[in-house]
Amino acid sequence: MENARELFQIMTRRFGLLNKNCCSVGGCDISLAQSHLLYEIDHQHNPSMLQVAETLGIDITTFSRQVQSLIKMNLVKKTPDPNDRRVYTLSLTVEGKMVATTIDHQMNDYLEEVFSYMTAFEKETVLRSVKIFNDAMGKSSRCCAPVTG
Repeated sequence: MENARELFQIMTRRFGLLNKNCCSVGGCDISLAQSHLLYEIDHQHNPSMLQVAETLGIDITTFSRQVQSLIKMNLVKKTPDPNDRRVYTLSLTVEGKMVATTIDHQMNDYLEEVFSYMTAFEKETVLRSVKIFNDAMGKSSRCCAPVTG
């Protein structure tokens, strides 16, 4: 069996997950963390700040800074919840929706190209394997936490 860590290291590099910016859309440089934020805000219906931070496994202080940077870029709106003024919900601005959609298309095009080098059976095997792996990671007591020595 090949070294599992090495395989994941290579995949991380090839996916560009170590790059400072993952995407550039309409002159906006978007970091990987910001890209994940935009994705989650887009896919959850007016989520609270805490909901998104928990989904991403990010501490609320770091998360708040990321949200502020997206607000300054006019990509995200933060609105007080009418039922509980201590809670803020997040939504995408028109520009934010455009950026999130563009990133989504870029990622889907990239994955489509990568999968084009595989047979239908290989693609199905990879996707099924990633799902199994994600499910197993979700059961781990160390899921979403940094690995400590």
